[in-house]
Amino acid sequence: MRRLSSLFFSILLFGGAVAVSAQAVHSANGRQFSITAGGMASIFQTDFIGGFDTNGVVAQSSNQPLYGMGAYVDVRLRRWVQFEAEGRWSRFNAFEGITQDNYLVGPRLPVYHFWKATVYGKALGGFSKMNFGSNFGNFSGRYTDLAFGGGLDVKLTKRISLRAVDVEYHYWPTWVNSTLSPYGASVGVSYKIF
Repeated sequence: MRRLSSLFFSILLFGGAVAVSAQAVHSANGRQFSITAGGMASIFQTDFIGGFDTNGVVAQSSNQPLYGMGAYVDVRLRRWVQFEAEGRWSRFNAFEGITQDNYLVGPRLPVYHFWKATVYGKALGGFSKMNFGSNFGNFSGRYTDLAFGGGLDVKLTKRISLRAVDVEYHYWPTWVNSTLSPYGASVGVSYKIF
């Protein structure tokens, strides 16, 4: 009888332990969905200085960087499901009137989180508008733009973050008779709407 009681008590204890662990509740659940909007200042290498040869317009790096301003929106659906949309208007310090505007959207991936900072990568697609400058009678064109990059966001308060650095490499696969590869960096500040 004593063995039977011990066996019965052991089964109850084991069953209770399994039932208790199956009913564990997370102590806190963070909100997954959020929208953050921000502004940025940029410096870019246009990859074009207005040159041309017998084949037409030629891509060539400029010694004069192009400065611009922009806006971005980050949408977080879940930890690993995030998107970024950005618009950039690079029109300051233009070499012979050459300017570039970018309108891009795509996935954003948080790669590493430490302290109050998040390192991220992104792959964006969209289009860019380019003004070819005074050498071409201020002719402008619209081109497909693919951008790859990443950066570092640092949370300053519950709602305000600093975009400490954001670097991008752009690839325009169908630019005039060639390709174009502008690249640059941005810094900015954002506000978490919700």
